Amino acid sequence: MVGDAAARRIAIHAQLLDGTAANVLDTVRRLGYLQIDPISTVAPPQKLVLWSRLGPYDAAELDRLLWEERQLVEWRAFIYPAESLPLLRARMRSRNSVNANAKEFLREHASFRRTILRELDRRGPLLARELDDPRPRTEKHRWWGTRRVGVMLEILCARGEVAVVGRRGGHRAFDLAERWYPETDVVPLREAERLLDEQRLRALGIRLRRGEWEVSPDADDSPVPDRATLLSPFDRLIHDRARAEALWGFFYRLEMYVPKAKREYGYYVLPLLVGEEIVGRAEPVWNKQTRTLDLAGAWGDTSRLDEALSSLEAWLRASS
Repeated sequence: MVGDAAARRIAIHAQLLDGTAANVLDTVRRLGYLQIDPISTVAPPQKLVLWSRLGPYDAAELDRLLWEERQLVEWRAFIYPAESLPLLRARMRSRNSVNANAKEFLREHASFRRTILRELDRRGPLLARELDDPRPRTEKHRWWGTRRVGVMLEILCARGEVAVVGRRGGHRAFDLAERWYPETDVVPLREAERLLDEQRLRALGIRLRRGEWEVSPDADDSPVPDRATLLSPFDRLIHDRARAEALWGFFYRLEMYVPKAKREYGYYVLPLLVGEEIVGRAEPVWNKQTRTLDLAGAWGDTSRLDEALSSLEAWLRASS
């Protein structure tokens, strides 16, 4: 039976929030993946998660690893190490790679799918807006609306027929997957899911299963260094809200979709981690015009907040 303090230390060590993260690639490999999201009140979460572990780092390294060195891959709004591609391809091949609505869409638009693939083969890589849809835009479907190109690309990416191969002005560029993904071993889906689950447990260190703690064989419950950092709302240390509450008694939710008058804290609030404790929260906002980090609000024990904000501001200035 693992004690509460040990459980917290295990979680922090496993997530490399103990100051041991060395570089971008090794950090992504240890975490298993980074979640991509366009919200960037401070910085995009895929980059902010890395800063929480590495401190000020070269944010351009993430793009180099993705689009030049191809040691990372983007799939379904997540960034994975390239070594995970055989496991991801098992999911791509699965009949459950897309839902019933997507399957219906493919059946109804089989010729349009061929058109998209032919255009990518002939002209790719392309942005979604560079692909023409011959259907009149006045036609609107009940669940995909008028976004037929975007929906088709999302489905083809999920199935592994198309890949995200770069970004232009923040917009994804698409090409045929066979031109982007390297040849990999074929892994059966059940084996792939088993390996991915093992990877998730290793990255979490400890997780709740049916009300009981499940601990990784690699768990480390040694003392955690006394460092202060802020966490992205998408950070895996607190992404599972029930686990975060069980470990720290920390109730957290992202309130940007909550009406302002009903918010308990703020629009985009970041938890403050000091050592092995989540001690407070803050709402920093990066002002691109003045290149300063403004503080919209702070709650809890913020005695170490300035330390984290100073590091965050230095990184944002160097990265933008």
